[in-house]
Amino acid sequence: MSEKISHSTLTLSQAGREYLKVGLLSFGGPAAQIALMHKVFVEDRKWLTEKQYLSALNFCMLLPGPEAMQLSAYIGWRLHGVAGGLLAGLLFILPGAFIIACLAVFYVYFGDLAWLKAAFLGVKAAVIVIVIQALIRVSKKALHGKLHWLIAIFAFLGIFLLEIPYPFIVIASGMLGFMYSDMTPDNTNITPLSISLTKTFWTCGLWLIMWLAPLIIMGWMTNWGFLYEVGAFFSKLATVTFGGAYAVLAYMSQEVVFELSWLTAPQMMDALGFAETTPGPLILVTEFVGFVAGYQKAGLPLAFAAAFTVLWATFVPCFLWIFVGAPYIEWISAQPRLKGALSTITAAVVGVILSLSIWFGLHVMFGTITKLQAGMATLWMPDFSTVNFTVLWLTFLAAYLAFIRHLSLLWVLGISAALGAAASLLGASG
Repeated sequence: MSEKISHSTLTLSQAGREYLKVGLLSFGGPAAQIALMHKVFVEDRKWLTEKQYLSALNFCMLLPGPEAMQLSAYIGWRLHGVAGGLLAGLLFILPGAFIIACLAVFYVYFGDLAWLKAAFLGVKAAVIVIVIQALIRVSKKALHGKLHWLIAIFAFLGIFLLEIPYPFIVIASGMLGFMYSDMTPDNTNITPLSISLTKTFWTCGLWLIMWLAPLIIMGWMTNWGFLYEVGAFFSKLATVTFGGAYAVLAYMSQEVVFELSWLTAPQMMDALGFAETTPGPLILVTEFVGFVAGYQKAGLPLAFAAAFTVLWATFVPCFLWIFVGAPYIEWISAQPRLKGALSTITAAVVGVILSLSIWFGLHVMFGTITKLQAGMATLWMPDFSTVNFTVLWLTFLAAYLAFIRHLSLLWVLGISAALGAAASLLGASG
């Protein structure tokens, strides 16, 4: 166990070691990552108070993008300013991004091996259970009254049956929460602002240039028009990914698979499986999407360029939100209407995750899924003769391991992958 260091004598390099440790151990999605950071920075190191940590977490949940990564960047900013924020955020992202890149190269060259596909199938079966776990966790925290339940139901129906764009669902839910929340501010908790609006605008402008200029320059210098498409799409995604990675996956999957045709549905499932098995924010799934899409367009050079473009478009905006908003966090946390908007957005996320669970489950368990149009509604009808019984029993096993035996995420994924590969070797993969 390393020696505790007080906040007043803490150096950037000393803090960096803790940021790297969190980045390497940040498996299990945002809930596990947020719990890990609480243990390291609040309980063990005592570099933040409980109130400071929770205020920052509430603010990050209001932002688009991965809240755990943004929380890490905020902790670094609070301790060492912009340099600390950059270091903490990058060390949270880079270990997982490097591993995803290595796995993506392996996937595009060897992904057609039967045993590897079967191993991925085992991972996908476990992912179904993991998403259901996320649904249960979020619903327990999010659904506290009739309004929240109604919003969750309408969010599910809107995105799954009516294909209403996810950003519209988020905006509508937030507006309802804002309108129906308590209008009386808690003046006892409001902290006076210590930053000028002029400085805020300069910070915002600087990070907007850093976000968008390299994407434009890269597409122009390489003469790869596909990079413009990738940069534009994932920049748009970076501004609407409220509610964390699970919530946005349904929206991203619809666009990437059905509208843009960059990946197939099975490839999208493989992407999520990779992201689940690596450290770092789950939204690193976007790096895999960009890599595979680029490889299919023009081979390995475009694959790496597209993956880098995706990472830049996805994560640079996170630093923008934090460095612009961090000085206002304690003031914002005392505004009840913003709390109300957050609560209804979180309720809508429950409906979106339910949609994601069903969508993933159908595409993993059945070989053929037909998209039917019934008036304004979209129906997904599986061909029951194409059911994959191996996935069925692997899913039940993963559920047993997760819910009854309470094994960790890595154990559930590892056992499912190993059994999927074994089933292939024994000729039982169908």
